[in-house]
Amino acid sequence: MAAFAQSAPCWVDVQLPDLEAGKRFYGELFGWTFRAGDGPYADAFSGGKLVAALAAKQDGRMPTAWGIYFATDDIVASVARVREAGGQVITDPVRAGRAGAVAQAADPGGAVFGLWQAGEREGFEKQNEPVSFCWTEVYTRQKDRVDAFYEEVFGFQGTDLGTSGEQEPRGEEPDEKEAGGGEAGGGEAGGGEAGASRSGTAESGGGVDFRMWSPAGTEPGPDTAVGGRSVITDAFPAEMPSYFLSYFAVEDCNATAGHAVRLGGRISAPPFDIPYGRMAVLQDDQGAVFAVLQPPVSEKRAE
Repeated sequence: MAAFAQSAPCWVDVQLPDLEAGKRFYGELFGWTFRAGDGPYADAFSGGKLVAALAAKQDGRMPTAWGIYFATDDIVASVARVREAGGQVITDPVRAGRAGAVAQAADPGGAVFGLWQAGEREGFEKQNEPVSFCWTEVYTRQKDRVDAFYEEVFGFQGTDLGTSGEQEPRGEEPDEKEAGGGEAGGGEAGGGEAGASRSGTAESGGGVDFRMWSPAGTEPGPDTAVGGRSVITDAFPAEMPSYFLSYFAVEDCNATAGHAVRLGGRISAPPFDIPYGRMAVLQDDQGAVFAVLQPPVSEKRAE
């Protein structure tokens, strides 16, 4: 049985101008250790388990960004569905040695993501634990087209937050200049809207506009969700493209944000509380944007 359900997020990696600098930053920030892979690629480990990878950009025009990959048991069929659903195939499926097969695509709004068909490598060996991947969400201005796309391509079932008029806790909104300072999801983008997080606190027309995705065959809702869709509001520059923001679990959000700054990174959205814990949006010292999330149980232990 595969380690990852069909369409579940299964891998993240980051494209960086300086691989060695990236290893120093994430090694210090998360305590990751590294092992060289094929070519300019370094696998990242936490406690001896695979958590991510860092790659040296082969083309300076490529974005400095974290990329998310979704599992598929038939990458050719998945690529065909991307095209049929109105997406763009950036890279057709190619073999990554014995590890598996990979393809790159973009949704109708332009957000870039990867597809991974496992061979010898399934993906993460550790997730939803400190200093490992725990969540991803796409930011878009074309929510209707994008919602239909992911439902058709991946079979996701959506749960819209805020439809009953409930109010979600909000964090402090970032300064627009701070939010627009990095690259993410295939182009110049902000560090994410501080309120547009797993909490579903992105606002459109004064109300929550966030959709959680649950895999096909599950009961839709927060307990089964593997990712989500938020909306880029008019508060951000029109030039900001759609993008994915991926999260890493941490034991202390405030301390991690402060440490990132000491290592030369930036805080795009300062730490704030959401129903799922405490989060912040950060940039590494080369401009790649990511989020960190301190789950409530960790927060209680830290008190």
